[in-house]
Amino acid sequence: MDSYLTIQSPSEGIYTEKRSKFLAFAFPVSTPEEVKEWVETYQKKYYDARHVCYAYMLGAERLQFRANDNGEPSGTAGKPILGQINSNNLTNILILVVRYFGGIKLGTSGLIVAYRTAAAEAIAAAQIVERTVDETLSFHFDYVYMNDVMRIVKEETPEIVQQGYDSDCSMTLRIRRDAMPRLRARLEKVETLQIEE
Repeated sequence: MDSYLTIQSPSEGIYTEKRSKFLAFAFPVSTPEEVKEWVETYQKKYYDARHVCYAYMLGAERLQFRANDNGEPSGTAGKPILGQINSNNLTNILILVVRYFGGIKLGTSGLIVAYRTAAAEAIAAAQIVERTVDETLSFHFDYVYMNDVMRIVKEETPEIVQQGYDSDCSMTLRIRRDAMPRLRARLEKVETLQIEE
């Protein structure tokens, strides 16, 4: 697993049912701290709403996730939102759904449909992109081996994150996870080159 799907930029969706309004917002996120900031911002922004429910998924392995019903009956809001994230195979995403109550109760099945549909609308409005899981490698070597190193860099095409030329040369490269073993093996053959662990 060295790639994953996420959204390019924030998007919105809306769903109305029996005068209740469900405003959905999707954000690309990569840390629990970012999630917390968005949730707090939207709870303040929509302070007059009945509920601000959300779900998120983080990491390429999709192991870090949470669903929050924010006062709605258990399993009627966060889980259906998370279900949409899962069915679209997305990660590094937060979806918030703000509910304005319209005076008519929807019942548990009505709530599940409403939150699921609102989340689906936000995803449908987003641009889904594939990102790679990258790893970095830092090393240093004697200047006389610069050509050997640059030949490998040219052939393996990692991104050069940093390079320095002091008494010896140093470099940090970033490359897709599944290409790292080959890049590393080739660099280890260069004389004087030492990889920083």
